[in-house]
Amino acid sequence: MEPHNAPTIVLLGNAGLPVAKRIQTLYPQARILGLEQRVEGADAQYAEFGETLRELYRNDTPIIGLCAAGILIRTLAPLLASKGAEPPVLAVAEDGSAVVPLLGGLGGVNRMAREIASALEVAPAITTSGELRFGTCLLDPPAGYALADIEQGKRFVSDLLGGEAVRVVGTAPWLDAARLPLADEAQRVIHITAQDRLAQRDELLIHPQVAIAQVDGPVSAEAVRQALAGTGLAPLSLACLLAGREYMADSQLHAAARALGVPLRFITDDSTLPPLHQQIGDIRLLVAQQPLDPAHIGQPRGRLTVVGLGPGAAEFMVPATRQALDEAEDLLGYETYVRMAGPFRPEQVLHCTDNREEMQRARHAFELAASGRRVVVVSSGDPGVFAMAAAVLEALHESDDPDWQRVELQVFPGVSAALATAAKAGAPLGHDFCLLSLSDNLKPWEVIEQRLDHAAAADLAMAFYNPISKARPWQLGRALEIVARHRRPETVVVLGRDIGRPAEALTVTSLGELQPEQVDMRTLVIIGSSLTQRFSKANGSEWVYTPRWYR
Repeated sequence: MEPHNAPTIVLLGNAGLPVAKRIQTLYPQARILGLEQRVEGADAQYAEFGETLRELYRNDTPIIGLCAAGILIRTLAPLLASKGAEPPVLAVAEDGSAVVPLLGGLGGVNRMAREIASALEVAPAITTSGELRFGTCLLDPPAGYALADIEQGKRFVSDLLGGEAVRVVGTAPWLDAARLPLADEAQRVIHITAQDRLAQRDELLIHPQVAIAQVDGPVSAEAVRQALAGTGLAPLSLACLLAGREYMADSQLHAAARALGVPLRFITDDSTLPPLHQQIGDIRLLVAQQPLDPAHIGQPRGRLTVVGLGPGAAEFMVPATRQALDEAEDLLGYETYVRMAGPFRPEQVLHCTDNREEMQRARHAFELAASGRRVVVVSSGDPGVFAMAAAVLEALHESDDPDWQRVELQVFPGVSAALATAAKAGAPLGHDFCLLSLSDNLKPWEVIEQRLDHAAAADLAMAFYNPISKARPWQLGRALEIVARHRRPETVVVLGRDIGRPAEALTVTSLGELQPEQVDMRTLVIIGSSLTQRFSKANGSEWVYTPRWYR
């Protein structure tokens, strides 16, 4: 079977980076992880090789290690006794001269080895006996086919390796080029059939995925299994579960599809479907002559994910956001933020717009997702803090389009600018605090002044977003005047500019010393409470914190 997760390419040194980049062109969703302080130019860095690899393995992530095979073996050895999923693991020489598949024979590791070796123009070091002998892995049939019994299959392949002949019954185009010991009277049989039955001792049973279960409403997985059994179809012959678009958001249908291990697709027109095989209750079983590709049947439920990139550094991005970005077909956002979200695959569509077009962007995102596409709306920081999550929800709230309501909508958190700046300074938001935007584009300045006055009087630490711009040059000065009514001049102030990005700068000053000219639109301003403290580091800079107690 194909691995579900995108591969991760792991580097120990810079020498392997050119080869890693070549492999990444083959798997554009793959991430390149480089060892801290030894690899520059990777998508992200890691500090501890062993635990990083073991975590990838436990998460069923294919691993391509640009290092010696022995390092990978010794690192993963403690996990190999587990009977859980075994993702593909490959060792690739740093200069690209060797590709060695190590683990994941049933997860497509030899297929990956061939693909990588072809891209690097070398021969893969495949050692799997059956694949070397027959030119194909009989236990890993291609998409559209499913092996009935892996343990029985292992015994079957062992018999063939021991000299037994075989014959093929049914249609199996990928076996035409295989080097099988064929004989018309052979006792061993590779049987390609959608029929539901147990594999015999001398039989390799493979089911073509030719069936569709079409339903008119919510059903359980057990009901579908019973319908298949009632018509003599194997559960593994099911290619997908199919329903009308009005059931896109039905949780029971999605649960049934997950339990059956098949995609859930939706249609408005059934004219292109295969013929009806039999109807069992509310379930219509449709059967094709050849294996079906669910991607060409109806459409999936569209997904709209609103993400925050964090402050900018890849290591501060939450893993779920990286996965959503990798899986996206369309990405929408302010161009600066979208470009930060790469790398992208050639087929991913980028919809970059001006930073003041939030509602148009949100509506466009829903239109794309309603057509069945995987869509990501990109914000910097956290999408729910003065960013796109509120605009997306507002667009949905205002809409009466039922297709928008059926979209799978999710919001993933990110590290906001206030939290990133606070962490860089220490803990200036260590007690009660508030976040305020000084932009009056979407709210009256009078409201901002009122909130500033109340927050300052309550002795809250405050973080100012959108503090100043060319179009709003005076608001920060006025805000500081309001705060100064309630705070002493020595109140600690932290300025964080481009925190998490290459040009980041952190300044610790005081309310009395702060001048608006020190701040621009890319600066986050934190004004401490009356208890916020500052003290020197060994390197001459300063730590800032607000105690957890209050007196």
